[in-house]
Amino acid sequence: MIFVGYLCLIFRYVYRVGEKKILVVISENIIDSPNTPIAMPLKELVSQFSFTRVLKSDSQTKTISILGKIDNKDAIVTIEKSHFNTGSDLDLQKLITELSLINSNDVYYWSTATLFQEVLELPGAKLNLIYPATETHIRKYDDQKLHYVRETPEMYQKYVIPYIETMKGDRLKWVYNILFEGKESETFVYHDKSPTGFVLLPDMKWDGKNLDTLYLCCIVNRLDISCVRDLNDSHIDYLTNLQKIVKEVTVNKYGIKPDQLRVFLHYQPSYYHFHLHIVNVQHPGLGDGIAIGKAILLDDVIDNLKLDGQYYTKKTIGFVLGENHGLWQIEGYRDLHFKQN
Repeated sequence: MIFVGYLCLIFRYVYRVGEKKILVVISENIIDSPNTPIAMPLKELVSQFSFTRVLKSDSQTKTISILGKIDNKDAIVTIEKSHFNTGSDLDLQKLITELSLINSNDVYYWSTATLFQEVLELPGAKLNLIYPATETHIRKYDDQKLHYVRETPEMYQKYVIPYIETMKGDRLKWVYNILFEGKESETFVYHDKSPTGFVLLPDMKWDGKNLDTLYLCCIVNRLDISCVRDLNDSHIDYLTNLQKIVKEVTVNKYGIKPDQLRVFLHYQPSYYHFHLHIVNVQHPGLGDGIAIGKAILLDDVIDNLKLDGQYYTKKTIGFVLGENHGLWQIEGYRDLHFKQN
């Protein structure tokens, strides 16, 4: 692996909210950093991947996450079997290349099969690589025990807010690269650079081909909203307009109807910069991404804020939390959880 020399660049993003300014500082070591490899093609990186262990295998979503090493640094490969292309020109004789009968009974036959695959039109799977992977990444993708937590406003104030602050800065650099540096701009579906604007782009979970598994992500330009707990009645018009534009853009781009879209957010989110998930309601394989105790429909958020402008400030929020999550590692947070049970 080739590395470049050492130089630390500081990026400052200033965002104005009313009379207040929010400053976000990101540092980037680009020269002589022993942890910053020069970008190389994905195929070459995967060819250097050395298996360590399976993190998680999910029979429902047909995915597997594997921990390994590339050039002595941790890497995570996630492979998801592709959804079938259901176009009108589906050719079964071309699709099936080999059959092995398991058994039959009357009009019923079942077998194993080998399918024709072509990486652009009929890919067998979608592969994601995280490299170099941090301990936070590994904990996220590793199999873990889950707990149903009822987080009180007091737990949020005492433990979650300080935790969120530790998850900002350099940890959100990839988000600011998208919003302010044009990273991944070739994939943007929509980009409004105004202070209340956003970027709409395909989520890495979508293969970009099958509309049944359509999955987009909306990342807002605002830097003053970390999660649903920050929302109040002053955000109602903003959220309503945000959802309106997101749906209009998606409908125009992909020819899908508005009532075929599910727009939601997560609590706890995977990163603490406000973003939305836009998914086809037909999507069959989101795992816990749309489960109760994880996903909150944006329509419900807006309605709750109309009922009480401080709804998410006051509410005890129930959600599922894995033992590998950073919040579960905080002893005081766990103690308050156990006292409720």
